[in-house]
Amino acid sequence: MRRTDRYRYPIIMTLLVLMQFTVRSRLGGDRVAPDFLLLALLIYTIRAEPGRSAAAGFIVGLLRDALTPASFGAGALAHTIVGFMSSWSKAVFFAEHVFVRACVFFAGTWIRNLILLLVSGRLQSTQVAWELLVWSPLQGLSTALVGVVVLWFFRGWLSPPRRRIA
Repeated sequence: MRRTDRYRYPIIMTLLVLMQFTVRSRLGGDRVAPDFLLLALLIYTIRAEPGRSAAAGFIVGLLRDALTPASFGAGALAHTIVGFMSSWSKAVFFAEHVFVRACVFFAGTWIRNLILLLVSGRLQSTQVAWELLVWSPLQGLSTALVGVVVLWFFRGWLSPPRRRIA
């Protein structure tokens, strides 16, 4: 392993965070554009234990909540639950398969949006159905598509480190 190999993973995570604040606004409306912060969290959960994934989800949620102070705390709760559940799901499913990872990205986005809607209480009853049946699946699909592209393009950089047997 080269000395520069250990910096590849943090570089990709930083790139995804930067894309959240620079590129995302140009990819369509806020309801449809892929969520790069959530994608970085879900990629992290592929490699981490459930406790660390929940802590990372809490940090990502606080970062998102700082941008939307009207429903402060809802994002932290939603991202914590999604981080824990996605990390736990890798023990149940074969997480190395591309389709399973795409499903985790889609489900993570949809479940996060569901929790945000339930906890924040900012939408009326007719808007909730529209949000959960139209906009959340579209955002989940775009996030899953970008996630699969990122995992494919940087597959050598994002693969979990192999442990040496001595």
